[in-house]
This record gives sequence, C-alpha cells and structure tokens, in this order.
Amino acid sequence: MKQVFRLLLLIGLLAACATSPPRQVNNICRVFDQKPSWYKAAAKSKKRWESSIPLMMAFMHQESRFVSYAKPPRTKILGFIPGPRKSSAYGYSQAQDSTWKWYKKSTGHWGADRDNFQDAIDFIGWYNMQTKKKNGVSLNDAYSLYLAYHEGHGGFKKKSYHKKPWLKKVAKKVVRQASTYSKQLKTCEQRYISGGSGFSLWPF
Repeated sequence: MKQVFRLLLLIGLLAACATSPPRQVNNICRVFDQKPSWYKAAAKSKKRWESSIPLMMAFMHQESRFVSYAKPPRTKILGFIPGPRKSSAYGYSQAQDSTWKWYKKSTGHWGADRDNFQDAIDFIGWYNMQTKKKNGVSLNDAYSLYLAYHEGHGGFKKKSYHKKPWLKKVAKKVVRQASTYSKQLKTCEQRYISGGSGFSLWPF
C-alpha cells in the first residue's frame, strides 16, 4: 500500500508541475526552460498558422498569465454577493465557448481543451489566421491582431475598440510584451531547436 500511495503522490506532483504556471512569465527563455514542451507546441502552431511565437505567447501572457484554469472574475451583486462571470472565457487563451466550438469544428480537433497549453497556443495561431483572412490584418501587426482577438472579427470591423481607450492601452502593452519576448527568444531559441528535452503528445 505504501508503494501505491507513493506512486499516486508522484503522479499527482508531476501533474501539478505540468499544469502550474511558469515562475518567470516576463522572460520567454525562462518560460521555455521550465516548460520545454511548450516551445515545441508554439513552434508547431507557428508552422501551421504563421503567427510568431513571441506574438502568440504575448497574447497568452495578457489573457491568462499562463494559468491553465483562468476565468474572468465574477460580478458582484449588491457590491459583495458573487454573481455570474462576465463571459464564458476559460483557460490559457481565454477563448469563449462559442469561439472554441468554432475552432474545433474548423480544425477537426474535437478533443481540444482550453486548459491544455498545446491546444490553446494552436487556437491563438488559428484565430490570428482567421483575422488575416476576414479582416485583412497582417500577421505581424500585433496591435490590430489583439484588438480583433478581444473584440471579435465583427467588432473589429466595426471598430468597436475606438470606444474603449483602456483596450487600446492593453493592445499596446501586448505589442511591447511581444517585442520583449522576440528579443529574448533570439538569445535562447537555438537551444530548443537543437535539443530541447520537452515532449508532446499532441496529435498534429
């Protein structure tokens, strides 16, 4: 029984390590050092959808800080009673229910989960490609891509973000984070390409 207990404890610890957020989220090299399988997943998404790794990781940094189970805060009723959440956004990418269903139908990846990093980073790359196709936004335009990510393709087309100065500030913050990540990744990417120790059970 002791051996079984130890085995279950080890499995639990490994699972916790796999889903826990990185300790240094502002440095992409430190993120991939701690989560080497994440680099492989991000590289696959880049190859498939053409969005850069720093850009996709900057989106995820803004949306969830790499917390797998992230959800929007609950509203408050009478100022203190927990109410419903503002949206159905969930997981690393903060994708909403309807958009996640669209992603699964579009890609045929029916088993995709929002609290799975590989699926979430693929979703971000996929969504950016849809923004390019539907709104004509360059995949190098992090500012516009993020606005479309937040507002949806219809909202972006109607320029709903003009009524949200705070959102424009957030989009500029994402641009800065993507730029920082890009500079950092140039100093360390070769070690992930030439022999990172991560693994992936991703079906793509």
